[in-house]
Amino acid sequence: MPRIEDIHSFVFIVGAPRCGTTTMARWLQAHPQILFPFVKEPHYFSQHDLRPLDEPELRRRIEHDYLDHFFTKPEGEQGIGADSSVSYLYTPEQLEPVLKLWPNSRFVVGVRDPLTLLPSLHKRLIFTGDENIRRFEDAWAAVPDRAAGRRIPWSAIEPRWLRYDEAARYGTYVERLFQAVGKERCLVMVFDDLVADPQGQHRNLLEFAGLRAMPAPEMKPEREGKAVRSIYLQKLLKRPPRFLLPYFASMRHRARFDKAASKQIGSAAAMPSMSLRKRLLHWNRVPDEKRPIPLAVQREIKAHFQEEVDKLGALIGRDLGQWLQPRE
Repeated sequence: MPRIEDIHSFVFIVGAPRCGTTTMARWLQAHPQILFPFVKEPHYFSQHDLRPLDEPELRRRIEHDYLDHFFTKPEGEQGIGADSSVSYLYTPEQLEPVLKLWPNSRFVVGVRDPLTLLPSLHKRLIFTGDENIRRFEDAWAAVPDRAAGRRIPWSAIEPRWLRYDEAARYGTYVERLFQAVGKERCLVMVFDDLVADPQGQHRNLLEFAGLRAMPAPEMKPEREGKAVRSIYLQKLLKRPPRFLLPYFASMRHRARFDKAASKQIGSAAAMPSMSLRKRLLHWNRVPDEKRPIPLAVQREIKAHFQEEVDKLGALIGRDLGQWLQPRE
């Protein structure tokens, strides 16, 4: 199994969701120095608070439950690990144990105008089977219930993803991340820059991560949320209950819960040519119907996040005044 000493340091793309994190993860995965997990987002450190552990137990848990579960042993010299779990932004203090083991680790944050981030996140959560409210404005209105633990779909891997009122609290969470791991270890990348100058942002990311320079992979279109015919079928196929995992879940999803399954990733048995599940997923996918957010909801979002955006601008020394402008 991989050992802590096999990895020089880590690069964590900690969030926020729908802010170009998939593109950044793809850039890292293409780099020969990077050791990438079998899933882009293990979410290990947001689901496990390891701060109370002493160092011997911390090392044991990290090697057995994290490295051996999600990574393969690097060949040759030490590699640099990567983890692109967007949930880490919302539990920044739980990243502190990482620095005890890999003090040279780096943390990358993506940020985006909340008025474009939130509906994009909502569509993506429907497609992944974590959300069961079809219209964004209804999901936004459901936030108080979900904050109280109500109306949470059984299929949601992480209920905090449904807290749209928390997703773009950039000022609060970036400040906490700076305090937890040190501002000097953090890079904040603005989605607008990623779209306008992907080559330049690729160079910035590699340099910040301590990786040698190399050409950027081809920039693929943003993975926009797709629409589905049936939310219930999508939940069953993407996020089946545990007892149905062997019948409906992809091998990568099963491997999240079963370390033995993670060892089969890439094997012929794990990749059937065309399963019933794949055919059903293909049938259930439909073109996205572009629906504007009601102006009243846009104004609610602006009022809710304006202080957070202003605080983020002050933290990173950037004018973000073009964000949160309601549009007809």
